[in-house]
Amino acid sequence: MERLRQRYEDAKRALKTLEEVINEPYSLVVRDATIQRFEYTFEAVWKFLREYLGNKEGIICNSPKSCFREAFSLGFLKEEEAAEFLEMTDRRNETAHTYKEEVAQLIYSKTKGYFFLMQNLVNKLVDKM
Repeated sequence: MERLRQRYEDAKRALKTLEEVINEPYSLVVRDATIQRFEYTFEAVWKFLREYLGNKEGIICNSPKSCFREAFSLGFLKEEEAAEFLEMTDRRNETAHTYKEEVAQLIYSKTKGYFFLMQNLVNKLVDKM
């Protein structure tokens, strides 16, 4: 249970830092900072989900996509939200290629929506803890 609480705190802190930057006026530096914060926020959120599923539901999942599918099957996510999380996972995997302008712009343009999606999932799970 302590590990679950720590994963929650990590996700909450990461979401806060992402929220701060998504409200900044656009510049290349802000774009790049947003992508970096999206990257580590995504990691914190899916690891919190993994820990929650293991501790509270007895479900073992070892990848982001498998965890999001399990969250959908348990009713924590609607079908369209689950699809967005699967897309978000692909975008997270593309963050290593943000030296390509079109990849960086695509990820940046979706980050605000991803933030709200991740925040909603964390809030649903913490209410069940």
